[in-house]
Amino acid sequence: MSRTVLILPGYHGSGPTHWQTWMQDRLPGARRVTGIDWASPVLSQWAEAARRSILEAPGPVWLVAHSFGCLTAVTASRGLGERIAGALLVAPADPERFSPNGVRTGTRRNGQRSLAVDLPSTPLPFPSLVVASRNDPWMRLETIEHWAGLWGSAVIDIGDAGHINIDSGFGPWPQGLVLLRALQSGRFQRRPVMPIPARRAGPALRTPRPSTIHATQTL
Repeated sequence: MSRTVLILPGYHGSGPTHWQTWMQDRLPGARRVTGIDWASPVLSQWAEAARRSILEAPGPVWLVAHSFGCLTAVTASRGLGERIAGALLVAPADPERFSPNGVRTGTRRNGQRSLAVDLPSTPLPFPSLVVASRNDPWMRLETIEHWAGLWGSAVIDIGDAGHINIDSGFGPWPQGLVLLRALQSGRFQRRPVMPIPARRAGPALRTPRPSTIHATQTL
C-alpha cells in the first residue's frame, strides 16, 4: 500500500497556482488537511485538524508543510511518531510572529507570548527535511537552522527564494518534488543532535545546528 501524502498549507492557505497545489495534483492519493480556517492561524486548532487527518489516513503519512503549516506539522506529530513516515517542511514561519491566538500585533506585541514555547524542542521521531531561503521575510536562515537543529532535521538552503510561495515565483516546483522523493527514498534520515560551540548570537540561539546542504550540492 502506498503511503498517503498530506498537504498542510500555511497562513491564508495555498491557492490553485501555489506549488503545494501543483504537487498535490501530481501525487496519486495526496490529500489536503481539512477543517482549518486558513485566515485564522490558531496553532491548537490547526494541530488538532492535522492530527485528525493523520489518524484518518490508512497508514503512516508523509507530511508536506509550508510556513505556519510547518509549525502545525511538528506540533501535531507529538505522540504520533508511528503514524508519520517523514516530513518535508518548507519555509517554516517564525513562531515569534504568532501567539496562541493568531498573529502577534504591535511593535511591543502587547504582552502576547510567542508560540516558541509550544513547539517541540527535541528531535522528531521520523525523518524530516527543512527547505530554507536566505531572504525569507518570515524567518531568518539562522533561526531556521536553530529549529532544525532541535528537531534533528536536515536543511536544504535554496538561496534567495523569498518565502518559497507564489509571491516569490514558486508555482510549479519540480525541485520540491525531487526533494520529497529524496526524503521518501531514505536520503535524509534522522540526524543525531550533537552539541556545538555557540555562536555569538545570544542565549536564544545557543542550540545545535544541522549541516546545511546548499542547492548547488548533489542530492
